[in-house]
Amino acid sequence: MIVSKFSKKQEIYDVAGVKIGGQPGELPTVMVGSIFYEGHKIVWDEKKGKFDRKKAETLLANLDRTSEVTGSPYILDVVAVTAEAFEKYISFISEITAAPFLIDSSVVEARISAIRHAAEVGLLERVIYNSILPTSKEDEIKALRDIGIRRSVLFAYDPEKLLPMDRGDILKGYDGKKGLIDMAKEAGVEDPLIDTMVLDVPSLAYASKAAFLLKKEFGYPTGCGPANAISLWQDKLKSTMGKLAHKTCTAGASLVAIFSCCDFVLYGPVEASEYVFPACAMADAIIAYSMREHGIRPLTKEHPLYKIF
Repeated sequence: MIVSKFSKKQEIYDVAGVKIGGQPGELPTVMVGSIFYEGHKIVWDEKKGKFDRKKAETLLANLDRTSEVTGSPYILDVVAVTAEAFEKYISFISEITAAPFLIDSSVVEARISAIRHAAEVGLLERVIYNSILPTSKEDEIKALRDIGIRRSVLFAYDPEKLLPMDRGDILKGYDGKKGLIDMAKEAGVEDPLIDTMVLDVPSLAYASKAAFLLKKEFGYPTGCGPANAISLWQDKLKSTMGKLAHKTCTAGASLVAIFSCCDFVLYGPVEASEYVFPACAMADAIIAYSMREHGIRPLTKEHPLYKIF
């Protein structure tokens, strides 16, 4: 368990009522679950954004209930491939929940269009852009600045800087490459969140350690997507050890990140909250109790330390 009090000031952001960051033990890990993702069974037409509204409402109601019981706050990861789909998803999310959400897409134009739409309908304060990458182009950075985005994930992954101790170079810049921190500032981002990228099960070790080291050096909220590790392993895992093994490993992967002081974890589909949240809430409670020796106490009575026991 890599848990310690950091000498560097640890930033805390308030995103539409969800607080993220701080010293270990001060705030619970923010759980980020994906909805409308590729292959999500509630989506009928991913390009036009047609989906089963009733099933989506049920998913979010269950998520709210699980969050309330465990004390684990959440942010939604809204995934789409077109601007049309994003508009429908954003409209639905804004009606059903007050939670903040990530704008997530493999298509840059769709992400920018979604951010612009969120600004036009007055939802920008609830939005986190996902994400600014080392390969992001000037047009994207300029568009974000013009729209007025305040928060963005910085994707601290570069094939030339895979080792945890080298990830700081991605943020600061190296060999003439502009760092993500400068890129974020140019985009107008005030509250950066650092994602250390999980590719597969072995890479979770590097991602978790990198998150710890970057949090220690820069003080920004850090995290990663442990669910990525299991998603690439799930077919073999289910065929050899069954569905229960898949669920326990998904929850276990998030624990690895949390015990490395990650402030947020992308735990996979929102459906997974029912078996991931209890395990993560337990980990948060353990960390909060262990930090008492450093004089650190939870900043909220809604912390899992007070909710689950």
